[in-house]
Amino acid sequence: MPTESLIPMASQTLASRRFAGRVALFYGTLFGLSGTHLPFFPVWLRAIGIDAGWIGIIVAVPAVTRFTILPFVTALAERRQVLRAALVVTAIATALGFALVGTQQQPWLVFLAYVATCATWTPMVPLTDAYALRGVLRYGLDYGRLRLSGSAAFVAGALVCGLLADVITAGKLIWVIVALATLGAVASLVLQDLDGPAAGKADSHGSDALLRDAGFLAIIMASALIQGSHAAYYTFASINWQAHGLGGLTIAGLWVLGVLAEIVVFAVSPRLTLQPATMMVIGALCAVVRWPVTAQEPQVAVLAFVQLAHGLTYGLTQVGTMGLLVRHVPVHAMVRGQGYLAACSGVVMSGTSILSGAVYAHYGQGVYYVMAASGGLLIWVAQPAHPHSSRSGG
Repeated sequence: MPTESLIPMASQTLASRRFAGRVALFYGTLFGLSGTHLPFFPVWLRAIGIDAGWIGIIVAVPAVTRFTILPFVTALAERRQVLRAALVVTAIATALGFALVGTQQQPWLVFLAYVATCATWTPMVPLTDAYALRGVLRYGLDYGRLRLSGSAAFVAGALVCGLLADVITAGKLIWVIVALATLGAVASLVLQDLDGPAAGKADSHGSDALLRDAGFLAIIMASALIQGSHAAYYTFASINWQAHGLGGLTIAGLWVLGVLAEIVVFAVSPRLTLQPATMMVIGALCAVVRWPVTAQEPQVAVLAFVQLAHGLTYGLTQVGTMGLLVRHVPVHAMVRGQGYLAACSGVVMSGTSILSGAVYAHYGQGVYYVMAASGGLLIWVAQPAHPHSSRSGG
């Protein structure tokens, strides 16, 4: 009898480890792709002769798909209970899409191919999170440990692409991105199928209540504005650093420093005693200081130190945002709340990306001052959330 009782337990443990390994692998390929794409895709665009205005428009595409196409893809996958199938389809389509992008040279053709690619690429993170959380509930796993592989892979992807950028021409960097996307497509095939929970009725009343809640709107607007101030950095940092003689590995190292600072903030966040709204205000204040310093084109040592501020402008803002949402948004409306946050962030990020392209084309590094000048607005919008956080925190 004891032997028989141990068999299911051992089988459950093996299944848990198998699931964790496979989803961690998929997270690794997903964020490894982001680690190569975010710093070096704009460099490739510039290398094939696309001007700054077009680069700003093209790089804004993922943010636009976040509030247009993404909600429909995730809703369809949830309604049909086909998360694994959706991940496989989007991963394969993303790899094919980036390969198509790599064959284009004209700005409008690159733009159209990139739109088609982002239509399947941007839904992959929320789909993967939903899939991972189902495994967490089934096997009792720790979500943070599953997601950690993604952060590590982002760093590795940026470093590998940085090394390659020093030995291959910038016009071939797109094929490094294609290779990572292809690995993601292969990794999706080993994901196991999970039975989804029974679909419940949509809480349309709850969603309407959120949109009428001034406190909730202040939270998502503040988060979107602070994160949106990173648009010029995401779009033109690598291009500008390369133009000033920095090598691919140095550029990758600067990006990695920012991500490492972000990881540290996430790791120590449970021990922080700051109110969530205070975290957001600190993130906004840090952005006001960070971007003018970046605009001064400092030495690499100074720039490396400034990059550590990413842990505050991005990481601390993210922690504060999640803390406010947990305290302010009812549990039954949390999924919708996250959706509205993603949509609002997409609107702001796409707008600021396009704006940064136009400003950079005429004023170069002056684009960072535009991002910093919005700091007063960021802080002003973040403040209304503070009473809600303290009231709801109990």
